[in-house]
Amino acid sequence: MSSLTSFRKAGHAPTLVSAFLYFDVSFMVWVILGPLGPFIAEAYKLSAAQKGFLTAVPLLGGSFFRLILGWATERFGARRTALTGLALTLIPLTAGWRFANSYANFLELGVLLGISGASFAAALPLASGWYPPEHQGLAMGIAGAGNSGTLLSTLLAPRLAEAVGWRNVFAIAAVPVAVVWIFFFLAAKDSPAARVPKKWAEYVALFKISDTAWFCFLYALTFGGFSGLASYLSIFFRDQYHLSKIQAGDLTTFVLVFGSFLRPVGGMLADRMGGHRILLVLFSAATVSLCAIATLPVIGVAVAVFALLMAMLGVGNGSIFQLVPQRFPGRVGMMTGLVGAAGGLGGFMLPSLLGVVKEGTGAFSTGFAAIAGLFMSALAALFYHKGVWRRTWPAEAAARAGVSASATLPAGVYAAD
Repeated sequence: MSSLTSFRKAGHAPTLVSAFLYFDVSFMVWVILGPLGPFIAEAYKLSAAQKGFLTAVPLLGGSFFRLILGWATERFGARRTALTGLALTLIPLTAGWRFANSYANFLELGVLLGISGASFAAALPLASGWYPPEHQGLAMGIAGAGNSGTLLSTLLAPRLAEAVGWRNVFAIAAVPVAVVWIFFFLAAKDSPAARVPKKWAEYVALFKISDTAWFCFLYALTFGGFSGLASYLSIFFRDQYHLSKIQAGDLTTFVLVFGSFLRPVGGMLADRMGGHRILLVLFSAATVSLCAIATLPVIGVAVAVFALLMAMLGVGNGSIFQLVPQRFPGRVGMMTGLVGAAGGLGGFMLPSLLGVVKEGTGAFSTGFAAIAGLFMSALAALFYHKGVWRRTWPAEAAARAGVSASATLPAGVYAAD
């Protein structure tokens, strides 16, 4: 309890709430093509591969725009960047409502929906900037719990589409975006910490550090798995188990609940136990879950396993961002953009892979088995890096990460830099 009291006193609650709401409506918009996918697929007679690509394109757009918003956050501040991102999000929603009239048009607006997915690059630095390192995992976990916005899409979008027509859902989604823009404008504040704009050369320098690539790989699986499944599961449940559009959306909503609200838990556990320890558990459980899903079990078993998988992915998202400020103090904003971009890329690959495999083989089994193999390789990498990080990270950072420290380096010095 004393830790939570310290957390409440350390930061700026209105900004944390603003970051959460910004992330929440952004995620709602980012994955909207997923629950609307069965309607769009029916309207334009899409193949399995086309359906997978349709739901994947916004995630690829998010990967691209996160780099831009990450840079903008460093240069202009998270508050201005977030307000701009929310305003620009209205463009693809308007296009979906009034102007898109072909599969190609929806792919184009899908890219623009990536602006909402890029919210990550502004929301997390905005929230974490107010908190000291020992509370950043929880702060970014709470802000990141805004991925619960996916629940609004999967639960409400199919019902609204049935009631008022699927095109009008885009217009309805614009309303909460506008409301959050107003709240954000009034409540959010940039951290008083000095902001030093970074140069592109500094981003390039980060790629020379091997830990950057590993964090990107891990997040491409955890966040990419969460966002990719959030976008694609409505189509998977409908195609695999022949459910109605609303039933498919309801089951997707049910399993997403477990991942959406466990992100802050992952951050809190990582603050207490170390992100590395938490990641070992979740990647083990996720690998087993994916192997079980690859057998394409009956619907009840599939839903239960997906719920476990999404819970592990939610915890993992919070845990990885507990590690980032330990390894890259002073460069959290840049790393948020890079790692977040990798997460969007992972989200793009998952539905694309599942759609192509389904069209090529007639089943989803091989696609889920391949994803399980990637998670198993990440688990092996985590075991390997425990020793590396223990030797090369400063003692305090290694302890916070949960790998301990057998050798002490001068504070702020990293052997790999």
